[in-house]
Amino acid sequence: MNFAMPAPADKITTKISTKGQVILPKAIRTRRHWGAGTTLVVEDTPDGVLLKPAPLFKPTRIEDVFGMLKYRGKPKTIAEMDAAIVAEVKRRHARGRY
Repeated sequence: MNFAMPAPADKITTKISTKGQVILPKAIRTRRHWGAGTTLVVEDTPDGVLLKPAPLFKPTRIEDVFGMLKYRGKPKTIAEMDAAIVAEVKRRHARGRY
């Protein structure tokens, strides 16, 4: 996503409350699609404080999940997997899900 940042003359300011809270201006929250309840990561950098959205899921290593979904039986072909996906989409569409 490209976000147009304000020019230096248009810098937006905010204040820290007595509780240590900072209000992010609505224009920035809207531009970033940060609604109420958005979890942000706060990083202290040499240039200042950086806010960015927290990842939705914690990092996962392949060795933590490899082999979790055991399957017994003959391996499926790509064509069989594609056909199963199409059938499920049609089934959901028929139920009004898509």
